Amino acid sequence: MIAIIDYDAGNIKSVEKALQFLGEDVVITSDRETILSADKAILPGVGAFGDAMSKLRERNLESVIHEFVDSGKPFLGICLGLQLFFESSEETPGVKGLGLLGGKITRIPTEYVRDGSTISQNVPQIGWNNIKVNPSSRLLAGLGDNPYVYFVHSYYLQAENAEDVAATTEYGVTIHAAVERGNVMATQFHPEKSSDVGMQILRNFINM
Repeated sequence: MIAIIDYDAGNIKSVEKALQFLGEDVVITSDRETILSADKAILPGVGAFGDAMSKLRERNLESVIHEFVDSGKPFLGICLGLQLFFESSEETPGVKGLGLLGGKITRIPTEYVRDGSTISQNVPQIGWNNIKVNPSSRLLAGLGDNPYVYFVHSYYLQAENAEDVAATTEYGVTIHAAVERGNVMATQFHPEKSSDVGMQILRNFINM
């Protein structure tokens, strides 16, 4: 069974539907015992960093997440879920994240310089972009060269440890688009909205 952690965040149902399409037994829950008894768990979400952390703490889920991670079972973050894995975000200064991995969450710039010219870009980044995959990643195995995935985000990760980076993408800056360390892994993009590539990523997670 895969537990999808319910903290009143968006995007939970689409993750559930994708996993059910792949034949998985899925439960959306904020119950401690249900989460800890699951074989795997997922922290999805869209929205604001500070609001999400408040909701996790209101439901006493922060300690549950740490306990699940300490069990060694596979734990996946998606979109905002990835950002919550880290200590803090520029989006909500002073609010502590889960601190599962080292790094910082920074706003995507609306302008960047290339070949001496200043280029404007839309923020949030919404749409398809290709990723460069670290060949050692188990989560992103079998995707081929420069696969395209679907992003919706205004803030991006700069991971502290290069060995944690499972994939990068370019959007004015180099974005750490996925991370993986042991049983902890996350994607800034939405695998559940990324067509066949996304289904392969979810299959990889299921098969861990």
